[in-house]
Amino acid sequence: MSKKKKKIIDKNKTVRSINNNIRSSVRKLNPILKGIVGKKVDLAIRDLQFSEKRITRDIRKTINSAVANAENNFQYDIDKLIVKEAYCGKKIVMKRFRPRAKGRAAPIEKPYSSVTIILSETQKTESHGTKS
Repeated sequence: MSKKKKKIIDKNKTVRSINNNIRSSVRKLNPILKGIVGKKVDLAIRDLQFSEKRITRDIRKTINSAVANAENNFQYDIDKLIVKEAYCGKKIVMKRFRPRAKGRAAPIEKPYSSVTIILSETQKTESHGTKS
């Protein structure tokens, strides 16, 4: 009597890697992630390697993990992988207090984030016409 569950088969080849509990805010992660979307994986890793931001090391680890998943689990060609999506979300916020003058205290928030990287394999697109 129960309904059969439909199996959703993803026709385009995508690989995902999630890094939870990165010690940085979403506000600092978003510009870095927007800069790598649409690039080839090796180019994105190179851009992150020469960035001066501390958090790019964790993003690079996440991309390398997604590349390893694509190579070992799905046998994709590494040279054809591009960063299809890269986004982050809020996680917990640790709350601490800093002592101030006259017995007061000032709050300090230490936010955590999660980063998701989705890679896909590019296909050759045929051009239908000439551009002059």
